[in-house]
Amino acid sequence: MIIKKYARNQLYRTITFSRYMIFPYTTNGKKLKYLRNKHRGKRCFIVGNGPSLSIKDLNKLKDEITFAFNRIYYIFDKTDWRPTYYCSEDDKTIFKSKEEINKLNIENKFFPVNFPWDYNIHFNNAKYFIFKFGDRNVEPNFSEDIVKGIYWGNTVAYTAIQIAVYMGIREIYLLGVDNNFSKMINDKGEIVIDESAKDYFTEKYNTDKEDLYIPNIEVSTRAFSAAKRYADENNIKIYNATRGGKLEVFERVDFDQIIL
Repeated sequence: MIIKKYARNQLYRTITFSRYMIFPYTTNGKKLKYLRNKHRGKRCFIVGNGPSLSIKDLNKLKDEITFAFNRIYYIFDKTDWRPTYYCSEDDKTIFKSKEEINKLNIENKFFPVNFPWDYNIHFNNAKYFIFKFGDRNVEPNFSEDIVKGIYWGNTVAYTAIQIAVYMGIREIYLLGVDNNFSKMINDKGEIVIDESAKDYFTEKYNTDKEDLYIPNIEVSTRAFSAAKRYADENNIKIYNATRGGKLEVFERVDFDQIIL
């Protein structure tokens, strides 16, 4: 039994390695390649799902390049705004919400390629990328070529930042990225409860929270620090336009002064 399991694991690793090697030459790889510098020199807004997110702010973003994530669709019945790009990467969220995600009328959706490869889950208007994992206890690397892979940072916002930079965007604003939850886990494996915190912009977003991953803000904060380090070294500006929240990695700016 142990030998068979080892053989299966070896076969899986061999197949995966082969897929990674040919990925840049596949249809999926070429789709990503066409995005390089698509928005050269422009700005974008990365929209999180935090409790600070408001309908009023979203309505002001209709003419902006925007990225949004996961169950953002719970806000669609209250606004005409729709994101330019949609990203989702968390397996538990995708398994539970794949039908809703597939129905989204958004032209460009990004997902890790292991969903079609390993789970036979396919999405409309999808652009698939290779996910690269590293040591979660240190700052992740930052991808300069998403065709070769995107580095995991425990937050889909980090994925979106890497995609935006690849597209040539030089000015990035985070909105609704509160970086705080009512139940979190730290690097020591300890559960941290903040009864004063709300998780998302709507309560129905998180009705199945007990079945999902408990967020580790320490890991995601290291990813944001990696993004800032790369941005500072490459003349890219990343600002936090979130109203409140606990993300202090980036310089804070007043959203109302950006969108006049």
